[in-house]
Amino acid sequence: MSTPSVSASASALLPPDSIAVIRRKLRTWSRKHQRHLPWRDESDPYKVWISEIMLQQTTVTAVVPYFARFIAKFPTVETLANAAEADVLKAWEGLGYYSRARNLHRAARQIVSDHAGQMPGTVESLQELPGIGRYTAGAIASFAYDLPAPILEANTLRLYSRLAGFAGDPYTSQGQRVLWEVAEQLVPRSDPGRFNQALMDLGATVCRPEDPDCQRCPLRTVCTAWLEGTVDEIPRAKPRPLVTSLVDVCVVPVVESRASRLLLRRYSNQERWAGLWDFPRLTLCSGGAAEEYQPLTTSRADATRRRSIVDLFDREFGLKLALQDKFHELRHTVTRYRIRLVCYHATVSRRTIRSLQGEWREVTIDGLDDIPLTATGRRIAQHIQTAGIPR
Repeated sequence: MSTPSVSASASALLPPDSIAVIRRKLRTWSRKHQRHLPWRDESDPYKVWISEIMLQQTTVTAVVPYFARFIAKFPTVETLANAAEADVLKAWEGLGYYSRARNLHRAARQIVSDHAGQMPGTVESLQELPGIGRYTAGAIASFAYDLPAPILEANTLRLYSRLAGFAGDPYTSQGQRVLWEVAEQLVPRSDPGRFNQALMDLGATVCRPEDPDCQRCPLRTVCTAWLEGTVDEIPRAKPRPLVTSLVDVCVVPVVESRASRLLLRRYSNQERWAGLWDFPRLTLCSGGAAEEYQPLTTSRADATRRRSIVDLFDREFGLKLALQDKFHELRHTVTRYRIRLVCYHATVSRRTIRSLQGEWREVTIDGLDDIPLTATGRRIAQHIQTAGIPR
């Protein structure tokens, strides 16, 4: 059997007799092997929606505790709509991709204002809400309303590609078109929600990205990749992005004469981490310079470097600092950036604070627990709460 053309349509990739076998065997397999998750068997479309947004680019293991806490705090779409954005972000803190939380909040308000507090019941109307694309709309429609809506996400993309032997790039518009056609062909009219969940379960637990357990797969007899020995080659891997090294400098400004009060900055809506609070930080250098960067010392030779950092924060924020020594360092990754975050202690006058533009806030060390911080901001806060501010 030859590998299908990259441009082949779904109808050529999945013959009707294979579709019947897939539906029958998958249902049988699922009765014994379905995953037991807190949002499964949930008929409330609100809870289905919350779980699906949380699961975007996040593992099930990470989502489970967040889902429970979020639903406890915002049990209905009305409670979410009426909440302050800061409270929503605080409940989301640590889960990442914070635009998801902001879109949830916006969509909840839209549901209350435009739909009398009821989640829309069609794929088309769901997609009109912020943060809901074709997959999420299909998941809500099939899981909550039992509509025969196709789904295509990471696990099913891999499963469909292998079943169909699709050797093209699944992330291009052409590849997406083919795989959505496969999804449309597969979804049955009878009990589509459970069927879609079974597809995701099989992709997550058996048809894994690496070391797939093909011997345990109930669909291997109709899987083109298995029959042709191309499982390890399909789907085509995404090219790895080039990683850039950065050095970011963060200052923890202590308010002059108020050693227990720190100064935080809120990210604007135009910035990454919009709506979250953080200790002010800026990128100092990148590439080779980042690899060679050495933190400041108290030597006279470093006076010019120290002055340049002070000037950088003054130009960017109007923040006039008395910069002290390094007291902490973190490393983290954001998309294609590998970041070394060097943290310095500083003091700032009340006169400077009164002149700052944007949103700034004085907070006690204990008060850091009540504010939605970025992931690195929280790690710095925990270090401060444990080790204290250097004197």
